[in-house]
Amino acid sequence: MRFGVICVMMNAKKNVTRGFTKVHRGTQRKIFVYLCVFSVYLCGLTLKAQDFEATMAKQGLVDVQKVDPTILVELKYSTTDNFVGKDVYGDLTRAYMQPMAAKKLAEASKYLQAHNPNLRLLVYDAARPRSAQWKLWNALPDLPENERQKYVADPRKGSIHNYGCAVDLTVANQDGKPLDMGTKYDFFGELAYPSREAELLKSGKLTQQQIDNRQILRTAMRQGGFSPIEFEWWHFNALSREKAKMVFRVVN
Repeated sequence: MRFGVICVMMNAKKNVTRGFTKVHRGTQRKIFVYLCVFSVYLCGLTLKAQDFEATMAKQGLVDVQKVDPTILVELKYSTTDNFVGKDVYGDLTRAYMQPMAAKKLAEASKYLQAHNPNLRLLVYDAARPRSAQWKLWNALPDLPENERQKYVADPRKGSIHNYGCAVDLTVANQDGKPLDMGTKYDFFGELAYPSREAELLKSGKLTQQQIDNRQILRTAMRQGGFSPIEFEWWHFNALSREKAKMVFRVVN
């Protein structure tokens, strides 16, 4: 990495010298400094993602796509397409989980494709550092804590995501287009509640196709050994929080 930065800096200096021979040397120096700073900035971004991935790998977590390359990944918290409206994870693009959880996810993927060959699991979130958990928790200041915990686990207690034992995901076609689940990921409200689907269907707020699509996801995840939760159609746990705390360390 350092060698790469030095090479970029040297090449930048050569290019500046060649392209601006008639420009005052002071201006050349300023441009050279700007290029150096920009190069270091780019390397810093790369290192941030690498450091985070190295931390998870050191704790024994694995890249789910190395366990099953057919699983699709689009980490929503590495984009602005989430309820926070901000990039929380930075350059991280790979989904990590505990090996036992990743193996369960691969089993769910295998079941899904055996019964629906044109469909794939699409992961939106997996292992989550506790520092990111605080950002999500603090993004809902208007909700009382007992209500907030329906959607974001209290960082002081720890989310199952923080132990690498939970996953947020949907089902997509082979081109990566998600099936219609009735709401977007991270929708806070009754439309996302699996426990209210019969009522929502009866009232016309959800369609039968949307519920069928959710059932495809739930069936595959249950076959893999995951458990759904009451308030989010996209969230599944490989272990309870109590068991995760007994076996694994929090990812910070």
